Amino acid sequence: MFKKILIANRGEIACRVIRACREMRIGTVAVYSDVDRDALHVRMADEAFHIGPAPSSESYLRGEKIIDVARRSGAEAIHPGYGFLSENANFVREVTKAGLTFIGPPPEAMEAMGGKISARKIAIAAGVPVVPGTTEPISSYDDAEKTASRFGYPVMLKASAGGGGKGMRLVEDAAQLKSALATAQSEALASFGDDAVYIEKAIVRPRHIEIQVFSDSHGNHTYLAERECSIQRRHQKVIEEAPSPINSAELRKEMGECAVMVAKAVDYVGAGTVEFLVSDVDHSFYFLEMNTRLQVEHPVTELVTGIDLVREQIRVAAGESLSFTQDDVKLVGHAIECRIYAEDPANNFLPSPGRITRLRVPQGPGVRDDGGVYEGIDVSIYYDPMISKFAVLGRDRAEAIDRMRRALSEYEIAGIKTTLPFFREVMEDEEFQSGKLDTGFISRFSERRKTTEPDQETSDLAIVAAALASSKQRAEVASSVAAPSNGPSRWAMSGRIAMQDNR
Repeated sequence: MFKKILIANRGEIACRVIRACREMRIGTVAVYSDVDRDALHVRMADEAFHIGPAPSSESYLRGEKIIDVARRSGAEAIHPGYGFLSENANFVREVTKAGLTFIGPPPEAMEAMGGKISARKIAIAAGVPVVPGTTEPISSYDDAEKTASRFGYPVMLKASAGGGGKGMRLVEDAAQLKSALATAQSEALASFGDDAVYIEKAIVRPRHIEIQVFSDSHGNHTYLAERECSIQRRHQKVIEEAPSPINSAELRKEMGECAVMVAKAVDYVGAGTVEFLVSDVDHSFYFLEMNTRLQVEHPVTELVTGIDLVREQIRVAAGESLSFTQDDVKLVGHAIECRIYAEDPANNFLPSPGRITRLRVPQGPGVRDDGGVYEGIDVSIYYDPMISKFAVLGRDRAEAIDRMRRALSEYEIAGIKTTLPFFREVMEDEEFQSGKLDTGFISRFSERRKTTEPDQETSDLAIVAAALASSKQRAEVASSVAAPSNGPSRWAMSGRIAMQDNR
């Protein structure tokens, strides 16, 4: 087993890896940029090294700096977390060349699944169902027009090298195609240095369900059930559950076996996630992509299976076999995760950087907070604004929702806007509670809120009416106290006044 591991990341995922290493008695090395000098992961690690200015292109994406720190610190392995260099095959090769171990899959598997088009080809060859679409990039607008007409609208334009919703556009009809194609190609080039775009048939009201897979270097491949990830904003997940409200044991087994087929096809090693689109109508499913890393939403899988995925990653990277078999994987209870972001949900989830002036994290049974901040720290404009992965476990979905609702009511963050108010409202939403989830949930939820919220004039009138009513009630109480009567005593009336003042 490794004696020391460098974590090539920041924020809550760096803290999560440090905690796993500490339990395994492994020393930890953190890296940090200028603005992260006082970050929580820096404070938690055994050692910390400065690697550059705030922009990630000058710090967390500088692989040569990270490898140099690993050598100087005596670290034997590098854990990439997610984001940054976690799916960079060239970085993996440089790590190996330096005599270090990369805690993740081999670069060949990364490259095979890193391009959405190549991943589709591999899934098709493995016999896994895929969404109808092209297996080569669109060469021109004429090509796109013919292809879209063949599949029938609506269609999705997707960047081949994409992720996180970048270079992705839904095209409802032919009139939108030209501008959507230009935008998708431009965004893909800016985000990934590759403007290759392909077309898929858009599945109407799809669920986004993913399967956690885990493989070792001894040929063992397993799946750890599924996660429901349909609630998304800008094609990025914000609420995840395990298991999915719609998955039966039969569907789970079928999807899990397909996910393992994909992993086997690329000789996968480590933790990975195979994502599917699932029809809400007939529960037919289609391969979407594979993420060759640990997922943000891994806590819900850990909660329902009892398997520590980060610990398992480290063990497998050290050459050990998986500590469990497929038959050992049992689901207990239901878990829900909310990604707490420094974003303003009332303003299209725009980032809300700034200083956290107050932080109170909920406690109690079945509550887990994978946080990366503390009271008094600044949320930077330079990185993803995630504050924490907040998850709960209940005996069933209804109890998990009740527990999340209670816990969110106790969660306090001041100084910045966060997604907490949004999550509190979602937990009370009847559509969410009934499990009617798909990737269009937030749009429908926002429309429902608009129809139930009073307009400003009505709100103002309500406030004035409430104030007048309160004033009249106080006058009546004061009059009752001043005039002798056979009613309640002054002590009782003064208590009533005090209660009104403290409402």
